[in-house]
Amino acid sequence: MAIEILMPALSPTMTEGKLAKWLVKEGDTISSGDVIAEIETDKATMEVEAVDEGTLAKILIAEGTDNVAVNTVIALVAEEGEDVSAAASAAPKAAAPAPTPAAEEPVPAVAAPAPAAAPAPSLAPSTGRIFASPLAKRIAKTEGVDLATVKGSGPHGRIVKADVEAAAKAPKPAAAAAPAPAPVVAPAPAKALVFPFPEGSFEAIPNDGMRKTVAKRLTEAKSTIPHFYLTIDCELDALLALRAQLNAKSPAKISVNDFILRASALALKKVPAANATWTDEAILRHKNADVAVAVAIDGGLITPIVFAAETKGLATIAAETKDLAERARSRKLKPTEYQGGTFSISNLGMFGIKEFAAVINPPHGAILAIGAGEKRPVVKDGALAVATVMSVTLSCDHRVVDGAVGAEFLAAFKGLIEDPMTMML
Repeated sequence: MAIEILMPALSPTMTEGKLAKWLVKEGDTISSGDVIAEIETDKATMEVEAVDEGTLAKILIAEGTDNVAVNTVIALVAEEGEDVSAAASAAPKAAAPAPTPAAEEPVPAVAAPAPAAAPAPSLAPSTGRIFASPLAKRIAKTEGVDLATVKGSGPHGRIVKADVEAAAKAPKPAAAAAPAPAPVVAPAPAKALVFPFPEGSFEAIPNDGMRKTVAKRLTEAKSTIPHFYLTIDCELDALLALRAQLNAKSPAKISVNDFILRASALALKKVPAANATWTDEAILRHKNADVAVAVAIDGGLITPIVFAAETKGLATIAAETKDLAERARSRKLKPTEYQGGTFSISNLGMFGIKEFAAVINPPHGAILAIGAGEKRPVVKDGALAVATVMSVTLSCDHRVVDGAVGAEFLAAFKGLIEDPMTMML
């Protein structure tokens, strides 16, 4: 009996994905643990491993197919000794979606007589793989026994030889007339989109899964989270001088963003009330500063996380963020590397942006937006001077981070940035 390969759920929130690529072809022998396909979610490309052994009899979902629902049968595998062509022609057992209910018909005044009771159906599952021993399967095939109607007595409900032999000897109920097959209804043609622009004056770029997810999450964040914003200026000259000294002595090149990430983590430890998440039942105050860094990739944005960043030195942070950013751009991150976190950083300084306010990334309680470091006139000791100044804006979820808490965090962050040697202690 053919084994079904189902579209896997690669994260707790995944409902559908793109079957990007098959790494095996029909007729190939596969073993448990072999990588057989690549699946694209809204954030990453993940490899799918085979669970069962056998011969890939038929591919049901072609590579490149988008919006494949989780648990859809994507391929059939013939077990050892099973005829491959027979397995390829087997109909998938996955349950079809419930049909859309038709409009109710008037109920007749006189109730129709109840039909004769039909034999009770077997409690065997109608979807998924049927667990039976190889010997039981061979006997069932010879005796014409449908394993879906057999209740297993082996370990964990597995169907064994005795179950099939008993089913073969049992009297067969009278066969009921097979219902007429439902007519195949052709899908309705896609509705043409109408735009208020002259024909030919634009190019329509379809929204992929990532763009749809980004749009949904940002809309929810701005609609449901009460944002407020706090901005502060930080002088960078001491930090830039220390960075130059460290990079002259270390093979790991440390960026200004690495200093910002460490300063954020240390500030969160100094002001733990800012390292929190809102829920309706309780405010979750986190023990570690798991800092997510926004990375722009083709078609969207992803936020890989440096976990427990307060425990890591600058060189470690530099190596980790570089690796995360490279794998994010190639969509090779694991869901555990970008889901969660307690705080976010979004840096547009490299694009010359002086100041901006970022949208909070749920479930975080705040996000820090980093502007460009630029030469500005400042007053020092009553005299006009020039310093390298960076403006940062903290977007806060007012349900969990109050104004005073946000201000306290920014004061701690500014102190660390302007006296960077304190980060080394």
